[in-house]
Amino acid sequence: MQIPIQNIYYLLCYAWDKLDESDIVDVKAISTTELIDLFAKILINSTSHLLKQGLDRYYVENEYTVNGIKGKLNLSASVKQNTLPSNKTICVYDEFDYNILHNQILKTTISKLLRVKNLDNDLKEELYRLFIKLPPISEIQIRNSHFMQIRLHRNNYNYGFVLKVCQIINENIFIDETSGSYQFKDFLREEKAMARLFESFVRNFYKIEQSEFSVKREDIKWNFITENEIDFRMLPKMSTDISLFSSSRKIIIDTKFYKEAFEAKFTQKKINSNHLYQLFSYLKNQESELEITKTCEGVLLYPAVENNFKLSYIYESHRIKVMSVNLNQNWVHIKRDLLEIIS
Repeated sequence: MQIPIQNIYYLLCYAWDKLDESDIVDVKAISTTELIDLFAKILINSTSHLLKQGLDRYYVENEYTVNGIKGKLNLSASVKQNTLPSNKTICVYDEFDYNILHNQILKTTISKLLRVKNLDNDLKEELYRLFIKLPPISEIQIRNSHFMQIRLHRNNYNYGFVLKVCQIINENIFIDETSGSYQFKDFLREEKAMARLFESFVRNFYKIEQSEFSVKREDIKWNFITENEIDFRMLPKMSTDISLFSSSRKIIIDTKFYKEAFEAKFTQKKINSNHLYQLFSYLKNQESELEITKTCEGVLLYPAVENNFKLSYIYESHRIKVMSVNLNQNWVHIKRDLLEIIS
């Protein structure tokens, strides 16, 4: 599925809830069609902005061998290394330092990008100029757990978007064992990763772009009766991708990201039965005494880059749509089409 690079950028901004930072890159000026070039451009612009503002610093505990005593004496280390006869000690004291985790992730990611084989040469030069401007910061072996350790607050909020980009780069970059250079894996081909991105994008789009509905994920309880509590606990959890609520309407949207939206049955294409059963379960089990649950609408939403489709059905008082949104069109039209779904 070929999605224009500009639209991928907007998908990421919405999915990561970073739409207020979408002007980091002028997407209309992007001529590249390579995803790694887009990420490099975001990294260049974000890092330039951070350097102008001043990189974040914390007090970091460092250990040094000093004359006399400075800070906190590490007596056991001083004895072990036999520094005392020469009037030296090993001491620990705090320094206001740039060598902190989010700067280490940023510098390490730039360093990796500089070794990516097919990165645009002009972008590589820009990255290198930024790299040599960075203060002394250690490069680290980046793990996913590092991103969960970082706590963003008012003073370092501007790191949020660039760290998301660093994470997605590090999740999709690998070393080519024959050349020793880094290569970027096209995560657009990874259906599971794109399914999560598409779901988050649609949910946050509706949170931001309309005011009629409240938007959230919803846990739905099975309308089953059992005499045994253990039996009830064996039921799988049922959670919607997106539930929209207003005073008079409720809509459940289930997003799917597949190369083929339909199943091939002999010579004819059919709606994927598992997808339809899942949406139907949501609609039936969420019913309660509230009127909006009895008329709750259901939407199976697929991305498309060509061959749009829209199928409509009614079951009792439930309206059901199986449809696509074309991601290979101008962003203004994508926005219009998504708003029409709930209009």
